[in-house]
Amino acid sequence: MLKNYALLKDIRFWIFVFFILRLFGITNPPLEVAHNWRQTTVTMVARNFVEVDANILFPRIDIAGEKSGITGMEFPLLNYLIYLISTIFGYAHWYGRLINLLISSWGLFIFYLLVKKYFEKSIAFSASLVLMFSIWFAYSRKIMPDTMAMSFIIAAIYYGSNYLDRQENKRKYLDLTLCLLLMTLGALSKLPSAYLLILFSLLILKKEIPIDRKLIFCISAIMCLLIPIIWYFYWVPNLVKTYGFWHFFMGKNIAEGIMEIQNNLNKSLANFYEHALKFIGFALFLFGLIYMILNKNKVLIGITVLSFISFTVIILKAGLTFANHSYYIIPFVPVMAIVCAYGIEQIKNKKIAIVILIAIGLEGILNQQHDFRIHDKDLAIMQLERDLNAVSNPNDLILINSGDFPTPMYFAHRKGWINNNESIRKENYIEDLKSNGLKFIVILKKSFGSDLVLKHKIVFDNEDYRIYKL
Repeated sequence: MLKNYALLKDIRFWIFVFFILRLFGITNPPLEVAHNWRQTTVTMVARNFVEVDANILFPRIDIAGEKSGITGMEFPLLNYLIYLISTIFGYAHWYGRLINLLISSWGLFIFYLLVKKYFEKSIAFSASLVLMFSIWFAYSRKIMPDTMAMSFIIAAIYYGSNYLDRQENKRKYLDLTLCLLLMTLGALSKLPSAYLLILFSLLILKKEIPIDRKLIFCISAIMCLLIPIIWYFYWVPNLVKTYGFWHFFMGKNIAEGIMEIQNNLNKSLANFYEHALKFIGFALFLFGLIYMILNKNKVLIGITVLSFISFTVIILKAGLTFANHSYYIIPFVPVMAIVCAYGIEQIKNKKIAIVILIAIGLEGILNQQHDFRIHDKDLAIMQLERDLNAVSNPNDLILINSGDFPTPMYFAHRKGWINNNESIRKENYIEDLKSNGLKFIVILKKSFGSDLVLKHKIVFDNEDYRIYKL
């Protein structure tokens, strides 16, 4: 492909181009439609590291009412990186976007190197572009750890494979160290991302790799993975129990997950055929699957089957959450990108193959471009902190009618509760919160809520929200 243009054949050029492209709106507040709530839970924790306590073992959010806000959640690595930069330049939420974009762009290059080790260079090139155009395109600039965690895991597999399968590896212990570090950081940042580590079994089973090297790797990896296991299965429940606030979703039993997936099968499948690579990319993924089987490509079959079996456990543990949230497909997208690229490679007419690759890119980018702008109606809550400051103190506890969305609380720069209109209408509910320190109620009229008239004293009112004092 692209034989006459050396620069266009260099994946580093395209990674740089799409890095620059995704800098558009990089300083935007976390108010885009897709998963603003998820981003503001990250920024809440980061801001509390700056303003309250910088102990990384005790992340805290702002929607725990009168409680401290300390709770169990994903290991707050991205949050803490935001905090570290804030100690130098002052706090700003958009640091999280830039950190994720930088790490995820590096992850794309490592993905290219990894695929090139085991497949043709052209497949590695196409797979990297497909991954770049996928759901990765938008989520790699969100203040969320998903693509960052997968970048760490992909890099761990790359360096781990270098340690295991290179006959003459002068830097093998550096490769092993990098593998173990990145494996730990990836699993800590997003536990489901670790599912892809099952691919190491393909290398462990290779007879030509010395047994002592396998033993060193396995023992070291198990020891390192104990760290995320302790975090998620001991420390997270301990924080919830000690500080009395549950926030983080740890999955459900598989039987319940199976029922929920069955009842929401169309939405669950949409994550594969619509959200992951979009429609053209998914069609080429199916094309690649067929040719993978027909050509008896054992390496690709092994990667696909093993990773899918492992990822199925993630799907069933998530259940309805997988069906409702498109970003849950992110860990499996790198595998889909390789199979898609293998399908493109089977097209003998390279001009047609290039056109298809361009079509995958255009469909992917155009269907995600809305994520780069903020709706005007949502921008109003950026003034909420200013207006609250005019009538209240920063440490006053508030209640916001944003339902399950913590986003307005982040922009209010307050702590308190969030709930829906139906609950807020109940006088006994308000009295209970008042006894726990509730001072003000914010009623959002348009964005994140709908108007609700209460009997309490109005201290601020505009077309977007009303503030009541108790």
